[in-house]
Parts: sequence; C-alpha cells; structure tokens
Amino acid sequence: MRVLSESRLQRRFREVIFRETGIKMPETKEHLIAARLRRRLIAGNFRDLDAYLAFLFEEGGLRDEWPDILDLITTNKTDFFREAAHFDILSQGILPAALRAARPGGTVRFRFWSAAASTGAEAYTAAMLLADAAAADARLDWMILGTDISPGVVDQAGRAVYSRKEVAPVPVEMRSRYLMSGRPGRGTAQFRIVPELRRRVRFAEMNLIDPPYPVASGLDVIFLRNVLIYFDPDQQARVIAEVVNHLKPGGHFFVGHSESMVVEDPRLDQIAPAAFRRKDTDR
Repeated sequence: MRVLSESRLQRRFREVIFRETGIKMPETKEHLIAARLRRRLIAGNFRDLDAYLAFLFEEGGLRDEWPDILDLITTNKTDFFREAAHFDILSQGILPAALRAARPGGTVRFRFWSAAASTGAEAYTAAMLLADAAAADARLDWMILGTDISPGVVDQAGRAVYSRKEVAPVPVEMRSRYLMSGRPGRGTAQFRIVPELRRRVRFAEMNLIDPPYPVASGLDVIFLRNVLIYFDPDQQARVIAEVVNHLKPGGHFFVGHSESMVVEDPRLDQIAPAAFRRKDTDR
C-alpha cells in the first residue's frame, strides 16, 4: 500500500473538513489537528498522525470515524446565559412586544431556533426565559429547536445533564424551578433540565453548509452565535442568507459579538450589538 507523505495527508484532511463543514483549517493549525485527533490515535493504537490519516483515506476508515472526527474537530464552547445582553433583549423586549401585539385571549405562537446549539446551554437558557414568560401569560405557546453538526453534542444536549460548574451562571431562583439535582456513581453533583422544559426543546443534527435546511420558516428568533468565525467570508454570507430565510418579517437574529461586522444581509436592520431585526418587508 502506498502511503502519502504526511503533509499531503494533512492537506487532504483539511480539505475534507472544509468541504464537509465549512471550517477552514490553514496549515498553521497542523498542531491543532494532531492534538484534537489524539484520542482517536490512542483508541486505534496508531503509531502517529500519519498512520491514522492513512487509515482514513487509504483503508476506508473515514466513514466510521467521521462522527468522532466531527466531535473532536468542531469547537463546542457554550455556556448558560452566554452574552447575557442577548437574553435580556429576548426577555425584556421581544417577548413583551409579542404578547402586547396579540389579541386578548388569543394564543401567541413563538418559535426559537438555536442554529449552533452545541451541548444545549443556549437553547435551555432561552427555554427558561420562555417558560417564565409563559407562567406569567398563559397565551404564550413556545417551542425551541436546537441544531448542530456534531452528533455527539446533539446527543448530549438531548440528555440535558450538566455539571455544577456548567450550571453556575443560571440564577439561583431559576435553578430551583428548572434544574433537578442528583449524584451519579462517583458522587459528583450533576443537574438535569426538568421534563417540562425538555418536552419543548428538540435537538437534531444539521450541517449549516448543506442547504436547504430542514427547519420551519416564519421563526420569531434565531441565534447563530460564535460559529460564523470559523467560515470564510463567502460561506458566512451564504449561511446568513439561508438562516435568515427562516426568520419571519419582524423576527430577530443574533450572532456572536465578534461576528457582528460580517452580517450584511439587506433584509436585516441592526438594533443592538450583534442583534438584528428582519425588516417587515424585503423590498
């Protein structure tokens, strides 16, 4: 069997990652590739990165390894109430306005999409705020969809189990309402989102660079935060355009604070740092 040189294998690996995920990994990230794939090298008893990449590309191993590669290569940083100003806009501005605009006694249908959901902290943060609003006004009928390319984090989000450190940003009064505590076998405290919230939050695998998206249109709020930074400018524009297609006129769109400058969709007006509103008409 002919084994390609290490640089050729690594270049091929970067090309596959870019083609399949939109994540651009320049040559300067070679050490990052090796570090992130180290777990797979150990699990398969490969002598070095070159041997593992040869297994992927020349021995047909890529298909079986792909889910694990996605979990290791993608950055799954997330926190409850991360970039809290966005959640303030949701709870103090968007939700009250939606309820005021509804007719008395009518149902207020509210749909939220966490488009780079990672392990679910963002979606469940929104769920806590929506549940609070619904407790105050029974007209509110809300649901949340969370999507991510990584099957591992989608599975973790669905389980909705978090460590004490992970739930630390959740206000104390919300913890009592929306978190159940327990201790697994090793004695470390863990917390799970209550069933009342889990029933209204659904997670699914989805690749942002593979439209059309299997997501409903006419959504009220979309969070697409801290993922655009991994795409090149052309891919950023395409993803934003596709995501905004699912937002209703007057709906709200949020990106990470470091991504605000890349949003140039003419259908959007900026209302706050990294926060946008879709115009009532696209004309």
